[in-house]
Amino acid sequence: MTLETFWFILIAVLWTAYLMLEGFDFGVGMLLGIFGRDAEGEDGATRRRVLLNAIGPFWDGNEVWLLTAGGATFAAFPAWYASMFSGFYLAFLLVLVALILRNMGLEYRHKRHGETWQRRWDAIIVTCSVIAPLLVGTALTNLVRGVPLNKAGDFTGTLLTLLNPWSLLGGLTILALSLTHGCFFIALKTDGQVRRDARALGTKAGLVSAVLAVVLLGWVDLHTGTTWSWITSAVAAVALLGALAANLRGREGFAFSGTMLTIGMAVATYFVALFPDVMPSTTNAAYSLTVDNASSSHLTLQIMTGAAVVMTPVVIGYSAWNYWVFRKRISTSTLPTKHDPLAPLPPSESLQEAGR
Repeated sequence: MTLETFWFILIAVLWTAYLMLEGFDFGVGMLLGIFGRDAEGEDGATRRRVLLNAIGPFWDGNEVWLLTAGGATFAAFPAWYASMFSGFYLAFLLVLVALILRNMGLEYRHKRHGETWQRRWDAIIVTCSVIAPLLVGTALTNLVRGVPLNKAGDFTGTLLTLLNPWSLLGGLTILALSLTHGCFFIALKTDGQVRRDARALGTKAGLVSAVLAVVLLGWVDLHTGTTWSWITSAVAAVALLGALAANLRGREGFAFSGTMLTIGMAVATYFVALFPDVMPSTTNAAYSLTVDNASSSHLTLQIMTGAAVVMTPVVIGYSAWNYWVFRKRISTSTLPTKHDPLAPLPPSESLQEAGR
């Protein structure tokens, strides 16, 4: 295996890890607008607090994978980075704004106790949790579909070029999978009525996701697929069906693992179908960027490989430790009552709750 191929695989792994982990964050953000109401004796404000506390220890760490994927692309494949980030500039700008506003909402909504203040931040969290996965899915689908590039590798289309039916289908599929993933995460991480509501909605969202994913991955495989991409697509389909079956039986851990595998295999299908291109050209196949003509020098890749070998296990290790520490379920009945009911727990108290 060449270093160019190794770094293509590593970037694929980073994108896969990002959508597998940040996917349930996005899903829970969407659920804030669905489950944040009074239900079965549970106060809506406290239900919103449960949802936010469920992802509180994880969401900022999950975004590390996106930053690392962007940095790795810049260092390993500068021509790919330049063409993609210039051509997708407006789309990525919208993603960046959505992520910033969403993070501000998660950090600042509890800084004041006014209900109006917090409901406005909640609306921002919900909206941005929809926009971000929709645009990320659209962008990744455009990479597989191909975009207009000239001989110099410059993008010659417009924002409307990127908003084609297949790419929008990719965005909707990632959006639906994120919502399903978020439902199963909440079912796994909480108890009480919120848990039951999440399981019920997870089944419905999962069925929609299954239909969208079959159409999307079938098109990817027919468009530029290989034997391996057909295999990863089949694994994704089986994993999603298994997740839905597990959810119906109340096996939340298996359901969440199933959607985790589904998203992982769906993203893997994209990159397997894309290789050896990194950015196909619809103008002329000869203008396509590949792992060979878009990569950095051999020495640069050697240095980066050494750093990756050291740092990747560190990131995986502290991420796994974080998930282990905050593995306990929470519910409206377990939250302390001394705080404002609309406010999430401070990190110190979240840690105490997780350890109980």
